[in-house]
Amino acid sequence: MKIFKSKIDWWFGLILVYPIFLSITALLEGEWIGLLGLAGVVGFILVLSKTTQYIINENQLLVKSTWIVNERIDISKITKIEKSNSILSSPALSLDRLLVRYNKYDEVLISPKEKKEFIDELLKINPNIEIKN
Repeated sequence: MKIFKSKIDWWFGLILVYPIFLSITALLEGEWIGLLGLAGVVGFILVLSKTTQYIINENQLLVKSTWIVNERIDISKITKIEKSNSILSSPALSLDRLLVRYNKYDEVLISPKEKKEFIDELLKINPNIEIKN
């Protein structure tokens, strides 16, 4: 079993600057709800960064992100992997992504930190995967 963590872009933290600012402002004004907001934002960041991962286990690719995404893909059904910078919502914390196509019409956007190693591991199991740059 190989586990690949998601790459994390700087913009991920930027999205959370405003809620953090509001929480700190509320705290400075003596409103304890700000502490709750700050804890929630920090907790959200930690949960996403620790749980967004891609696991290659025997002949399956498991795509996981928190409790929301838990997708199993048969590696023998993967037909193509190509680079992508799509902004579509996906279990990826970076815009430096891979588009994985499988079955006839299915696809998932992911952002493994070690892309080359990730692709090499998939090719060991299914050498017929087309790689597009």
